[in-house]
Amino acid sequence: MAPNQAARGVRARARQAMRAEVAATVQDLVLERGYEETTVDDICTAAEISRSTFFRYFPSKEDALFGETAEAGEHLRDALAARPAGEAPWVAMRRALDTLIEGYEAHDERTRRLTRLIVNTPSLAARHREKNARWQELLRPEIARRLGADPADGSDPRAHAVIAAALGCVEAALTAWTSDARPQALATLLDHAMGAFARVE
Repeated sequence: MAPNQAARGVRARARQAMRAEVAATVQDLVLERGYEETTVDDICTAAEISRSTFFRYFPSKEDALFGETAEAGEHLRDALAARPAGEAPWVAMRRALDTLIEGYEAHDERTRRLTRLIVNTPSLAARHREKNARWQELLRPEIARRLGADPADGSDPRAHAVIAAALGCVEAALTAWTSDARPQALATLLDHAMGAFARVE
């Protein structure tokens, strides 16, 4: 590896580590104080950074709270593309969602609390829906291919319908997961939600 490439790699890892650290700080604060009650100045004080440093990494408090979830769309797209070529679109979507579900369940109670906060805070719920809209565009080409459709054909609603329904099932599963003190596993809840449309093997 060339020296310049190595240096860029080190800087990228340092930036990613800083973003993760600030995101964790934001999450800690909003779980302790509430989202509206937590200010950027509070975050900067807790993370021991300046406001200019904060805004170098995140354009807003909302973006910091969501942390690295923006990259989850790319991971989901890659997982979907890696599914067997002949797998039905609905089944491929469910299996590709395994990586997303595992991420939610990795930090069980903390993630449930954060998810409950997002679901119950209008501005955060709206941002969550915006994220899903971006995922629609990321996933559309692969779902269209599996349907034998042209992803550029805006008159064919099928790919959009499959993705919207699957992500709607994720939303329903997350809502159920955060509403019960002793919930079923999130993967089981998602199977139940998606099973209302079609059998997932």
